[in-house]
Amino acid sequence: MEPTQRTVATQLSWVIESKSIELSLTELGGMMAPVLFFRDSKNPVQPYYVSPWQEEKPVLSEPVLVPLRGDFFCMPFGADNSYRGENHVVHGEPASATWTLDSYARGQGRTLFSATLATRERPGKVTKRILLKDDQSVIYLQHELSGYSGKTSLGHHATLNPGTEPGGMLISTSPIEFGLARPMPPYYTADGEYASLDGTKPFRSMQKVPTVWKDPATVDIGVFPAREGYCDIAGLVSRGAKAAATSRKPAWTTAVFPGGKYLWFSLKNAALLPVTLFWMENRGRHGAPWSGRNVCIGLEDVCGYLAEGLAPSLKKNPLSEAGIPTALSLSPKKPTQINYIQGVARVPAGFDRVKTAAFAPGGVRFSSQSGKVVEAAVDWDLLFSGAIG
Repeated sequence: MEPTQRTVATQLSWVIESKSIELSLTELGGMMAPVLFFRDSKNPVQPYYVSPWQEEKPVLSEPVLVPLRGDFFCMPFGADNSYRGENHVVHGEPASATWTLDSYARGQGRTLFSATLATRERPGKVTKRILLKDDQSVIYLQHELSGYSGKTSLGHHATLNPGTEPGGMLISTSPIEFGLARPMPPYYTADGEYASLDGTKPFRSMQKVPTVWKDPATVDIGVFPAREGYCDIAGLVSRGAKAAATSRKPAWTTAVFPGGKYLWFSLKNAALLPVTLFWMENRGRHGAPWSGRNVCIGLEDVCGYLAEGLAPSLKKNPLSEAGIPTALSLSPKKPTQINYIQGVARVPAGFDRVKTAAFAPGGVRFSSQSGKVVEAAVDWDLLFSGAIG
């Protein structure tokens, strides 16, 4: 059995379906978008971003920009990827090379898709698996890394579209150890890019992140869009990341769309993906193809030194000096599996920013600051079991 293929926003894509989800996955870069949740209802939602230049066919400096959209797997994660004779493109081959269909099956309320990619710059194989369940608005993802040696940065690059919903997006995460913005000089303008956050000062709350200004001296990065004309990157280290290998509960990120009355969530094993990276793009890049028009937010769960790339992640850096892993060790003797979960849940009127998430077998209960509650069916234990399928 093979999935349907069609061109979606100029990219040849596999269309992977369950009763409630329709997911488009590009052959080039293995990028996941658009994704239609609640497709069997009168009010489906589509939270993921698709870059605005897809119909324009511009000359692009980096291969990752060609299909840029939604969620995708990066290895190495980041930009500076020249290290000891290796010269990886930005975000690595998994985000820019062509994937090959491996298998596709539907039945008994489940859809299972897999594709493979043989990388060249550092030889090995990546197997991408996607599992959908008819009774859940959840996407289960696994990337299995086989035949590799050495250390690498890696991660997921989930990118959302705030759209024109009233109230934009309200973002929360599980408790953090600390955070750090991208290390850039104030008002950095190379390639017409402007930043507003101060990368020299660690912070303890996403609601009080230091800026390069005196007024306001701090901002809340959990409200988006904000600070029009700027593009900022900040990493939040999940609490317990140093000892998370013993934890069996997920770290989480949520984005509530009050106007659309739903929330998007991601769940991770913080032992493998200790940092949640916020890429806040609000018309702050003026070079091509961004052209001062791009609005999106990446909520990216990674193992790396922010978005700096392989070389900075393997060298001593502010996160590694604090005891936070910024690279994973890979061995050809045993495959490494990175499991990850993303999903959507309807929320009632008055549900605002998520305050807490409580996990029980087969589900999660999100409570908002306003006291409203929503529950989502999700088999979060798959993050730790190693099995997808």
